[in-house]
Amino acid sequence: MKQSKLFIFLLIVALFQCLATEAFSFSLEDKVFKTKLKNGITVLIMERHISPTVALYIRHRIGAVDEDEGETGAAHMLEHMMFKGTKTIGTKNYAAEKKILAAIEKTGAALDIEKQKGEKANAKIIEQLSAQLKIFQDQHKKYVIPSEIDRIYTQNGGSDLNASTSQDITTYQVSLPANKIELWARIESDRLLNPVFREFYTERNVVMEERRQRTDTNPDGKLYEVFMSTVYSTHPYRNPIIGWPQDIIRYSPSMMKKYFEKYRAPHKTVIAVVGAVNTKDTLKLINKYFGAIPASFNKEKEIPAEPKQTEERRVEITFDSNPMMIIGFHKLNFPAYDDYVFDVLETILADGRTSRLYNLLVTQMRIADSVLVYNGMPASRYPNLFTIFAKPRHPHTNADLEKEIIAQLEKIKAVPVTTEELTRAKNKMRMDFIQRLDSNPRLAATLSYFEALVWDYRYFSDYLKNIEKVTAQDIQQAAKTYLNKENRTIAVLERKKD
Repeated sequence: MKQSKLFIFLLIVALFQCLATEAFSFSLEDKVFKTKLKNGITVLIMERHISPTVALYIRHRIGAVDEDEGETGAAHMLEHMMFKGTKTIGTKNYAAEKKILAAIEKTGAALDIEKQKGEKANAKIIEQLSAQLKIFQDQHKKYVIPSEIDRIYTQNGGSDLNASTSQDITTYQVSLPANKIELWARIESDRLLNPVFREFYTERNVVMEERRQRTDTNPDGKLYEVFMSTVYSTHPYRNPIIGWPQDIIRYSPSMMKKYFEKYRAPHKTVIAVVGAVNTKDTLKLINKYFGAIPASFNKEKEIPAEPKQTEERRVEITFDSNPMMIIGFHKLNFPAYDDYVFDVLETILADGRTSRLYNLLVTQMRIADSVLVYNGMPASRYPNLFTIFAKPRHPHTNADLEKEIIAQLEKIKAVPVTTEELTRAKNKMRMDFIQRLDSNPRLAATLSYFEALVWDYRYFSDYLKNIEKVTAQDIQQAAKTYLNKENRTIAVLERKKD
């Protein structure tokens, strides 16, 4: 009796999942309103009257991959500066503040020029300019209202306020009571029309410290940076999002203003609104505020393809840390079918304790402390990587772990994955998909992400259909095509010896 009830329960769950995803896929176009403003901004609006809130996302199709040589990290730095306010937000008296900002920029530029002379720099001039810069910065503080954007949102019921920079996209997000959407439109359009890059040199130092903590003194960050600069020989995916230190220290307000003009291009911008709103009224409001942003005709930067890898690459670093390793293989990005195939393989190999690599290496053999697999590193606008991260368990070594991981990848090529593994992986991915539909922020994030990336949010609605098509033979063939020694890069971190 218990088994019968369990079977019926599982059948109902499976049926519900199937109907839920099919219904969502079928009706998504009916639920999402999509249009373009005259200046080129794409707008997605989805009404969901389940709570009196609204999730708001702005995505700019520009990230670290779009930076010019010598300007790595510019997108990340600009994200920092966009929280410094505008001509009306974050200031007590912009007319007076503007004069001090001009003096700061002029003095800071002169100081940078002198420092960049290296051994030929005049120490006395550096000292004088540094003292003068500090005087101007101290004077400037009396005009600044710190973190005013954050404060305004918080006082008006805002949550999930965040921003992020990736290789492909820069994102600004917040959730608000639905009756505060005009407040959001005023703030965000003002940031794009009238930004003021306050506290520039102070923030540049903050970014340098951020880099030091996340990369220079962090074993995981250091290994990842070395891995990416090895696996990519020419493509800008090889550059860190935070930037190389020699570039960060050369940032200037004038350079940032120039980069901002590319950054805010309306035809590279997507706005997503999901929540208790009226589509017609919301569109009118968005057009009122964001329609004033001037159109841009800058073309997307042409980036040459990464040359085909023809032999294994290896790199080793030493660090006062436990050993770890990264193994990566070049592959196609979505919407190529093989990308769906590798999503399924990722789940089979390392998603959960019953997954193949975790169960074998961590649970059974106990030679690994952790093993993670990611399809699509570091981003998705261009061909990317299928990547394995692993940490050996003492007394086992990176070499021990590498041997077993490679053996398992070879097994994937030689023997098709089981029906049980394939079914379990697809069920897991189906549940993850459904969870994306359970909140306004997740929906807004997903719709805006795919719209900004492939100019079609409907990629998301067709995702499960493509996953369901994946067969054991597809996985075996993809493994044979991509998971080869000549297409492999291995980066290892070994503990520094005394």
